[in-house]
Amino acid sequence: MPATLFEKVWSRHVVRDLGDGFALLFVDRHMINDVVGRGLLTLNRRGLAVCHPELTFAGADHTVATLWNATDDERTSANPFVTNLRDNARRHGFRLFDTDDPDFGIIHIVAAEQGIALPGATVACGDSHTCTLGALGALAWGLGQSDVVHILATQTMVLRKPKTMRITVDGQLSPGVTAKDLVLYMISRIGVHGGAGYAVEFAGEAIHALPMEGRFTVCNMSIEFGARFGMIAPDDVTVAYLDGSPHGPQGEDWQRAVEDWHSLPTDPGATFDRELRFDARDVTPQISWGITPAQTIGIDEAVPSAPSDEHTVRATHEAALSYVDLTEGQRLAGVDVDMVFIGSCVNARLSDLRAAADVVRGKRVAEHVTAWVSPGSERVRREAEAEGLDQVFLEAGFGWGRAGCSMCAGAGDQMRETGRPGQRIVSTTNRNFIGRQGPDVRTHLASPATAAAAAIAGHIVDPRTVTGATHA
Repeated sequence: MPATLFEKVWSRHVVRDLGDGFALLFVDRHMINDVVGRGLLTLNRRGLAVCHPELTFAGADHTVATLWNATDDERTSANPFVTNLRDNARRHGFRLFDTDDPDFGIIHIVAAEQGIALPGATVACGDSHTCTLGALGALAWGLGQSDVVHILATQTMVLRKPKTMRITVDGQLSPGVTAKDLVLYMISRIGVHGGAGYAVEFAGEAIHALPMEGRFTVCNMSIEFGARFGMIAPDDVTVAYLDGSPHGPQGEDWQRAVEDWHSLPTDPGATFDRELRFDARDVTPQISWGITPAQTIGIDEAVPSAPSDEHTVRATHEAALSYVDLTEGQRLAGVDVDMVFIGSCVNARLSDLRAAADVVRGKRVAEHVTAWVSPGSERVRREAEAEGLDQVFLEAGFGWGRAGCSMCAGAGDQMRETGRPGQRIVSTTNRNFIGRQGPDVRTHLASPATAAAAAIAGHIVDPRTVTGATHA
């Protein structure tokens, strides 16, 4: 019987069917960040061991300092979240990407770079953006603290099997339009709850034309329209990306693995519970205007009116406008910004930094704007510095930071890595919720090129009008 990519991976990992749609799944790779690492304290209090330390990986990405004084801030190496992971890595024997490790970084980025996440594998982490790794053809999901403890102790987790959705994107993205623009566009059409209860597969010409890093960006934001899983079928691009990865299969195992990965794509004739279709040629550079990723428009468009006369919908719409200090019908192009941030697990890979550097090369950040770049991993930082990208940013007036979640969640070095009340920030992160980047801070989500262009112009601007802006 024809099966979808999701169904193939799910069925391979069912340890026991528990009935009523629930199953006990084996978890191939489990990742722990510094915040959910507190679950290790519960494990220890109960006298339990880590069931499979060789399948467990950890990194302190949320709470470390990354910007102003990241190199000498003792909290980078000595905050309690970091020391908890360090102590438990010694106790239980799992792999820790410590703050001084050359492979340290945001755990979703490290898992891909290192080949920890692989096509056909199940990957779990206590972070909702674990769905990023579905771009490799993995079944990857975020989980809560109690689930962290269960996986540590048993290497399994109970999940309800979701329905399936396929989002097909036809055509090709226009020059200057990026994967971030594409996924923001889709979310604006689907809504923040449109994917709830579904495992989503992204397909179509535009998706498979994306480089691996663009695919990570698309899958990363699956959670932003309610889907727990976002996946892209593995192909030759996937195989090339993983070839030689430290934790991937080696030698004869590599050839067997590649053969297996080629069997994973959805079979012809397989059915989905819901199908959606978009045309990539309809997508322009996008920017969010409100307090959810769904409140997004093309950069040359005006802030919309409330979509309904229904009281609750209008009240929510008006509350968003009040928070971001905008009005219906106002155009975002030309709105002044105070800060620009380029980083996070959705847009801090090498190609993202190249795209931003192409925009700012030979220019200067506007006098009233503070701008920062935080690479997604130390590997990305080294590669960027080898290409001289750090100098491009520094000469333009950007700050050049270290790896970590940084301003996305505002958890690391809280007082300085978040904006000041009332500031307007153009950010390459994935969430623009109220207070996400600091109390009363107004966040506009955008691609690296759009963020970089705003830093130079001092206001929101179409990146295609800035000399040097490129497709990424």
